[in-house]
Amino acid sequence: MADCIKFTVTGKPEYIKVVRMGIAALASNAGFDVEAVDDIKLAVDEACKAITCHGFNAWTNMYEVSCELHEDKMVIFVTDIGDGRDLEKEYRPCKNCPQDGNLAMILIKTLMDEVEIKPVSDKQKSIVMVKSK
Repeated sequence: MADCIKFTVTGKPEYIKVVRMGIAALASNAGFDVEAVDDIKLAVDEACKAITCHGFNAWTNMYEVSCELHEDKMVIFVTDIGDGRDLEKEYRPCKNCPQDGNLAMILIKTLMDEVEIKPVSDKQKSIVMVKSK
């Protein structure tokens, strides 16, 4: 059975760094090498940005990052659990997002072994990422 750890996060961009460092610590403790930990950190950072902000006119008010630690892999879910996008962005376009289209998903797919985007509802989505040892 896999160990499971969850973070529930307010959908503000300043908290992405906290999630990123927490996931990096978990990956390191699970035995991933330094390069894999760096890949996971960057992929989680981009997934959090994609879930909370990209393509929308407001940030989600809440999201969840959960990790399943298996003997041979780490499965990470970044899921919008907010009640809609009610936090207005301060700037348009978003100052915290790259302006390169779908570059975030291309980067995530390059860094992780498996990536899937799953709809949670008509306004919410989940990004599922797998990194094998």
